[in-house]
Amino acid sequence: MTPTLYLTRNGLMEPLGQSQVLAYLRGLSKDYRVTLITYEKDEDRNDAARFSLLRTECERLGIRWLPQRFRPRPKVIAPAFSMLRMVWLVRREVRGQHAQLIHARSYIPAAVAMIVSRMTGVPFIFDMRALWPEELITAGRLRRRSILHQAIVTAERACLKSAAGVVSLTHAAVKHLRQIYPSELANQRIVVIPTCADLERFVPAKKKPDATEIGCLGTVLSGWFKLDWLVSFLSVAVEQTPNAKIVLTTRDNPEEVRAAFRENEAVLERLKIAPSPSDQVPDVLRGQTASVMFFTEGLSKLGSSPTRMGEILGCGMPVVANDGVGDVAAIIRKYDVGVLVDSASKEDMNAAWDKLLALLEDPDLPDRCRRAAEEVFSLASGVSIYRNLYEDILQGSSA
Repeated sequence: MTPTLYLTRNGLMEPLGQSQVLAYLRGLSKDYRVTLITYEKDEDRNDAARFSLLRTECERLGIRWLPQRFRPRPKVIAPAFSMLRMVWLVRREVRGQHAQLIHARSYIPAAVAMIVSRMTGVPFIFDMRALWPEELITAGRLRRRSILHQAIVTAERACLKSAAGVVSLTHAAVKHLRQIYPSELANQRIVVIPTCADLERFVPAKKKPDATEIGCLGTVLSGWFKLDWLVSFLSVAVEQTPNAKIVLTTRDNPEEVRAAFRENEAVLERLKIAPSPSDQVPDVLRGQTASVMFFTEGLSKLGSSPTRMGEILGCGMPVVANDGVGDVAAIIRKYDVGVLVDSASKEDMNAAWDKLLALLEDPDLPDRCRRAAEEVFSLASGVSIYRNLYEDILQGSSA
């Protein structure tokens, strides 16, 4: 099998690592000998039992896993130091394993892969996922036209031009990139792979939950999640349906999240906030009635394909969301699998709650949600597109 290297700054023990890295590699490892480099947070590494299970899983799949320690601080120095060490590590592994392709997930790994590619001649894939510079600006972590912003955009331009292939989450993002980088992308291989879900794991419940349980999956403190909209919607939900349960499945600090609800005791009394191991997330979702996801709109969200949406729909459950985020609204409208909210006003939230209750009365809803997941977020389709891209690049580099 052809040796390849997969590089990501996400941890394999994180939910994202499970759903968006290992899920794809399970399929790709059947045809390629994969060396996987990830960056694990200390709290995850301390879970020795899960770490051991993942190590065993990788060995079973023939994946050579090299987990590194994720160092978030100091804020500027740590990423720079990590990048330098990453260059050394990737160069060592490319030469030691005779890797013929580097798959770099997101911007920093892509910049590292580009440097190593110039050293070794090994082609790399820029799996950009989303428009990271714009996401940082939206989240308030980066100022437009600052020195750091200009450096990231310069790296983005160089990676897009130098990569043997580019992967985007949405067609909207590709259109935007072609407008701002017309010459760099003139002859570039670009494929679109939405955030996929493992639909063998995320399946509908055998019976409808007895009680109304509204969920929210993933971080709500990232800066790009509309926490005020979530507070407004859940306040209406509890007011209109007093026995409703609220479950936020997140690794966020519970006290910080609860602080956002401090003026609504009714919600706090019914609110449960807890993380969940990735292998238990499907069971959590199957116990819920609907799931809420409100994200900031704008240029940064052209390339956004929320991971949680495919998983939620795969479990036969509708979503409550806002417009202006990737293809979210288009999918909801096309398949009739959720409710779109116009604003955080109580009036709009009341209207959204009424629409949700009416939608939940439709007996065909779970089947529509599942069909939407299969047609849009299929993991098998994503693996197939990746495999074809690998083959195309490798055949081109050997010609």
